Formats: sequence, structure tokens, C-alpha cells
Amino acid sequence: MTFSIVNPESQKSQPFSPNLKCIPINDQIRELQTVIRDKNTTRSDFVFYAERLIRLVVEEGLNQLPFTPCTVTTPTGGTYEGLQYLKGNCGVSIVRSGEAMEQGLRDCCRSIRIGKILIQSDEDTHEAQVVYAKFPEDVAHRRVLLMYPIMSTGNTVIKAVKVLKEHRVPEENIILLNLFCTPHAATSVINAFPALTILTSEVHPSAPNHFGQKYFGTD
Repeated sequence: MTFSIVNPESQKSQPFSPNLKCIPINDQIRELQTVIRDKNTTRSDFVFYAERLIRLVVEEGLNQLPFTPCTVTTPTGGTYEGLQYLKGNCGVSIVRSGEAMEQGLRDCCRSIRIGKILIQSDEDTHEAQVVYAKFPEDVAHRRVLLMYPIMSTGNTVIKAVKVLKEHRVPEENIILLNLFCTPHAATSVINAFPALTILTSEVHPSAPNHFGQKYFGTD
């Protein structure tokens, strides 16, 4: 079965929100997506190309954070009117696949604090259950970059966002960094949390669900 590329801008039949954002697509990104999806890709190549795509998504995710104007003095004594991030950001990875995105975030924000959520499905009910959650103590006052690379149904992300909201994180302060998501997952998360921002590289009917196993070498 062959699928075509689907992006939020061209998906007319789905009730997508403006808060679903896709990074600008070019041939380089299409190549990264292709290598990650290819069943014949070696693990070393998979990790290399996945980390390149992660870095691009993280960089674009940082563009969703608020900046404030600032003035600096240059080495020649001049002044420069620039920008700096407002303080109060953190990352949260959904274990285990979300941990693949942590280094990409640290490469861009060296001192950023990162929390974790472990969610597993109950064997009998298949309901998502929170096993572990650890956040910065002041997470309620931070903007959260939630990291989860593959979103097929949206159930795990919905549970993770509920946990963040239980810790008093405003919905509008959460930005989901994602590599691949299905239209169903995007719709489910948007309907559950309309103020949440989703940033992805691709909305596509088929998600590469082998990502975590391939990245960590457990396939």
C-alpha cells in the first residue's frame, strides 16, 4: 500500500486547528522522513537521520516560545538591538521514545531542565496509566516543551497533558514536539486540548511506529 504526504495546510477534510503547525517542508526534510521510514535503513543511519530531524523540529519549537527585546554591547563598543528568550521554559519527555529528543533539546538549550513521564497501557483494559512523573517543582509557572516523536492514536499524549494540567500547567503553555503523527491522533489531541500547540514534521495516515525500537536498538 502506498501513501502520499499529508500536511496540515493541505488537509481540507480534517478539522485541524491553527495550533497544529508543520515545520516548513523541503527536499532535505523529505529525505530524512524517507530514510526513517525505510525498513532497510541500518540502525546507525536511522539514529543519524532521526537526530537531524529532531534538531530541526526542536529549533522550530523554540520559535514558538516568547522572546523579549534586549540591548547588548559589542566588542567594538557599539550597541545591538536583539532578542532573548523569556526565562521559564522546560522540557518533558514521554518515556521511552520521547527520551530520543532530549539531546536535541539540550544541544539548543544547554541549561534547560527536563522532566519525564512514563505511561503504560493496562494489559486488560488497554487504558493509558501513569507509572512515573517527575517535573521541576515550579513547572506550573513554566512553558513546557513536551517531547514525543510518534503519535498514532494520541492516547499517550492526552494522558501526559492531563498529568501536566493536574500540576497546574496551563494548556496554552504546552508545546508538543513531534516528528510524525496521524490525522486521527492530531484530531484527538486537538479536540481534547484546543489551546495546546502541536509542532510536527508530518501528518500522515501511517506513522513509523518502529521508531523507538529502532532508535534504541531493541527491534
